[in-house]
Amino acid sequence: MDEQTIHNILVVEDEEAHVELIRRAFAKHTDRFRLTVVGSLAQAQATLTTSPSHRQPDLVITDLLLPDGQGVELLPAVEESLSFPLVVMTSHGNEQVAVEAMKAGALDYIVKSATTLADMPRVAERTLREWAHITERKRAEEALRKSEARYRLLAENATDIIWTSDLNFRLTYVSPSIKYSLGYNVEEVIAQPMATFLTSPSLREIRQALQEELTQEQLHQNDSPRTRTLQLEAICKNGSTLWTEVKMAFMYGPEGQPSGILGVTRDISERKRLEEQLRQAQKMEAVGLLAGGIAHDFNNLLTAILGYSNLLLADLSEDSPLRSDIVGIKKAGERAATLTRQLLAFSRQQVLKPELLNLNSVVANMGEMLHRLIGEDIELVTLHGTEAAWVKADPSQIEQVIVNLVVNARDAMPQGGKLMIETGQVELDEIYARSHMGVKPGPYILLAISDTGQGMDAETQARIFDPFFTTKEQGKGTGLGLATVHGIVNQSGGHIWVYSEPGQGATFRVYLPQAQGNGIATKPAEAITRSLHGSETVLLVEDNIEVRDLARRVLLEHSYTVLEAPNGVKALQLAQTYSGLIHLLITDVVMPGGLSGPQLAQQLTSYRPELKVLYVSGYTDNAIVHHGVLDSGLAFLQKPFTPHILARKVREVLDTSGF
Repeated sequence: MDEQTIHNILVVEDEEAHVELIRRAFAKHTDRFRLTVVGSLAQAQATLTTSPSHRQPDLVITDLLLPDGQGVELLPAVEESLSFPLVVMTSHGNEQVAVEAMKAGALDYIVKSATTLADMPRVAERTLREWAHITERKRAEEALRKSEARYRLLAENATDIIWTSDLNFRLTYVSPSIKYSLGYNVEEVIAQPMATFLTSPSLREIRQALQEELTQEQLHQNDSPRTRTLQLEAICKNGSTLWTEVKMAFMYGPEGQPSGILGVTRDISERKRLEEQLRQAQKMEAVGLLAGGIAHDFNNLLTAILGYSNLLLADLSEDSPLRSDIVGIKKAGERAATLTRQLLAFSRQQVLKPELLNLNSVVANMGEMLHRLIGEDIELVTLHGTEAAWVKADPSQIEQVIVNLVVNARDAMPQGGKLMIETGQVELDEIYARSHMGVKPGPYILLAISDTGQGMDAETQARIFDPFFTTKEQGKGTGLGLATVHGIVNQSGGHIWVYSEPGQGATFRVYLPQAQGNGIATKPAEAITRSLHGSETVLLVEDNIEVRDLARRVLLEHSYTVLEAPNGVKALQLAQTYSGLIHLLITDVVMPGGLSGPQLAQQLTSYRPELKVLYVSGYTDNAIVHHGVLDSGLAFLQKPFTPHILARKVREVLDTSGF
């Protein structure tokens, strides 16, 4: 028989007669049991400590009273370390003795007699079976204890909130991480209803989800467990709220029916904020495209309105009764042109001419003008670091940003207050970049404009940069001021954020990429007074007939020879048949007919290398402008323009080498 099925039994008995009866009882069962017999407690203890592992007893049968002690002394002091079952024998039946032996750890107790000793193999088998059950149970309990300890360790150190509840959403367990997310101690939330921690809409949503899951459970009882994911707004201990993602599944009772809920709650407030930033950016992009297209069409109309208004005014005497009417038309056109410029700024379709600027100097140079702008009731304070704040940006656009933000601050303080303009060098790190969409870590120049005005709630802040959104009375604002700022800052490669609370004022922070300064800012070229007339030949290409007629008239009045075409294809044909010298091409950038302004210029300059080019457009186009910055070496005129501006630009291009 396989040796592994033979059980080693240690018998501790000092009476030879009893030993003989035990040996006889086991003599018929040598295929299952191997006996080792000793006569004292000391011998038994020695056997237990010196026997090799494969001869360690599977069962110990001992007399209670031994010459040198009691048999129960073989049991270890700690029950958990017991590695064998022990059966106690005694010659005198005594219930108290039996109770004490069992308390000490004995698994069974028998009164010695010829009958009980002859039945000892059956006692041994029964005891070993019971011990196997006990050992298996202890092993399972130990595994469960370790598993519970492991999962408790995970739960109590997780950043997510792990919780359980009954089917009425009364919490039965919650991990300590609730303290860091919602501010509650575990003791404060146990046995509390979920209504304590969720806003009313979220409470309705989770209750509805539970009912739906219970219904599904009835319909699909044999399916694998389901997990439901919800986005819920939780209430923090301090009364604030944050968005969470909750994953929950049923826990099941002995009969396989749902008995509770296991849930994991994660703080997704940062993710929600980034999603909102993305939605806002997409909305701004869509509205910007629309605004840019509208501005382009309006610029063609305004070019004609302003151009002919100026021509009429030039022809009228100062005392003409028509003069005031035409001046009114011109002013209305100028206001409309300002609106289209704001639309282009918002839609990031302006043509920028970046220069190296020290933002400290820009703010300082605007000081007097800003004082006049805000009035006497508002104190203006400027703060800047000791180091220069170099940026690469369009000076006029940066000044527009400052003016718009200052005006917004002024309007927020109708009773007066304090306005602070701060500049300085800052470093935006990875942590900041992760929480602010589109920001790249690195060195930036900060322009912060703060006021002590009325402040804004979260709803207003969410829409503050939307075009045409305004909190002012009707007729007091276009709603394009801050939208324009947002567009300019973004087109300049920067970012803008607002921080405010009702009654606590507001701070707008503009971050522009830091540039390498050399201590000398770019200075605009000094204007040279010269005649705007000329005798050169100009090829004028413009698909809008009103703009083309106006430009032709201006050029003719300034003594130029004018060739004109409505599109690129016609212009190419005209240039090929014209035998004379063409000095300048004035062309719209985007035109119908399959040939754009840049494509036309490329073909013409291939066989007329002396030809200079002036591009004209109502909005930017990637053909000559990339990210709002004009390609180097190109001449560009933004619509709408006046006759004087057109004449001056034409003369400038003709007199300058390189275009």
